Amino acid sequence: TMKIVPLLGRILFALIFLMSGLNHITGAGADYAAAAGVPAPGFLVPFAGLLALLGALSILLGYKVKYGAWLIVFFLVPVTFALHNFWTVKDPMQQQMQMAMFMKNVAILGGALLLAYFGPGPYSIDNRKA
Repeated sequence: TMKIVPLLGRILFALIFLMSGLNHITGAGADYAAAAGVPAPGFLVPFAGLLALLGALSILLGYKVKYGAWLIVFFLVPVTFALHNFWTVKDPMQQQMQMAMFMKNVAILGGALLLAYFGPGPYSIDNRKA
């Protein structure tokens, strides 16, 4: 019965990237990225959304999960440092909010690294019986 736990974990983990990936592909967030100094946000935000969406689908379906997890890592690292650099924020309330977002991303990054190392678990396309 515990074999279901990795599947549930993958589903819950993937949800945030499915939602944000779909939003970013449409360019949502490009204004925020531009204000944060991200170069070429009209290209990079949809590209980041594509990385997040592909990684999320891979993890959700249990197909090539280790690669999907690395896509999430490649999405999270630049986004975290470019958009949630709390150490540069002067306003204390905004600094706290950005630090919370930064630490949320760091925690999610930890989960992605665990998936990249351990893989999808027993209920996945990667581990189906031939």
